[in-house]
Amino acid sequence: MSPSAALARISPSPTLAVTQRVAELKRAGVDVIGLGAGEPDFDTPEHVREAGIRAIRDGQTRYTDVDGTPALKDAVIAKFARDNALTFGRDQVTVNVGGKQTLFNAIVATVNPGDEVVIPAPYWVSYPDVVQFAGGVPVTVATAPQDGYKLSPEALDAAITPRTKWVILNSPSNPTGGAYTADELRALGAVLARHPHVWAFADDMYEHIVYDGFRFATIAQVCPELADRTLTVNGCSKAYAMTGWRIGFAGGPAWLIKAMAKLQSQSTSNPCSIAQAAAVAALTGPQEFLRERADVFQGRRDLVVSMLGQASGLTCPRPDGAFYVYPSFAALIGKRTPGGAVIDGDEAFVTYLLDEARVAAVHGTAFGLSPAMRISYATSDALLREACARIQTACAALR
Repeated sequence: MSPSAALARISPSPTLAVTQRVAELKRAGVDVIGLGAGEPDFDTPEHVREAGIRAIRDGQTRYTDVDGTPALKDAVIAKFARDNALTFGRDQVTVNVGGKQTLFNAIVATVNPGDEVVIPAPYWVSYPDVVQFAGGVPVTVATAPQDGYKLSPEALDAAITPRTKWVILNSPSNPTGGAYTADELRALGAVLARHPHVWAFADDMYEHIVYDGFRFATIAQVCPELADRTLTVNGCSKAYAMTGWRIGFAGGPAWLIKAMAKLQSQSTSNPCSIAQAAAVAALTGPQEFLRERADVFQGRRDLVVSMLGQASGLTCPRPDGAFYVYPSFAALIGKRTPGGAVIDGDEAFVTYLLDEARVAAVHGTAFGLSPAMRISYATSDALLREACARIQTACAALR
């Protein structure tokens, strides 16, 4: 017995590996600050928690429809109409065990061996691995900090071939926080209009975490002519601080939703019934706190961008949303640590930060663009100040 060929095409999640390493160090009594986890530090809102407790007491503890209860599907439909001006029926909506399963279901249900998926880099770590698991070919397209780490229409057009099946658009982005304006999406949509065999996977998981008055838009909203070949993906994890509840959802053409449900019926079956009841409360209940929490994240972003910008050799672009920065340390490549080790790449630098500064970040190679690292600022101001001060000291010590 040996692992399958499909398993050999993927790697363990680097972001989860960093989170696990930080937990191990803390259990060992090490004073480490973890900035690797993509998880809000806020609690799940009380009314959402109460809805979950009530569901348990009311006996909502049995199997549900494979891809979501009617109540949650209706809540998702209402959310898409309210926030995105998108209209779906129940047969056009799927509910999954987090956004990662939405991605997995969509790709595995549609990608044949040799099919290509265009993925702007830096990218969320799971995109290329899921494509490769399905036998597809990730076509990564490097973006630049001066462009906000966003895919240009010209670069998208150049990446498309007759084998292209999808293009993935993540806005605001994990790991960079870059976000597409409505006009930028229309320009990308114009390219897709010339290539009717290419579908759009719109990962909008960080929709409600945007700054400086940025107006969020999604491609099916601004390019309605692409709606019949767009999957609009979202979830409760980030905005509603429900990462552990594992609820993702999407809206798209009925045939695709049916295909995804077929796959889910033979994998996880339904998402947790309790989590689904809580998600109904999240999507239909008070929404005002979303802006309040985004304002807190904006203050943290400003703090981190300012302090990292003062670190020797670091360049830290200012993101439009999410809760990450993606600083470059190109100027530090080739320098030596006080112990004599050479900083020869991303992993060497983040290892140095962990060993010497006791700050954990995720290396840029995990996201497809180096030399850089992802830092999550979803933690307290006090910890962020201390972590950034440690990074400044560590950078200054390099020679």
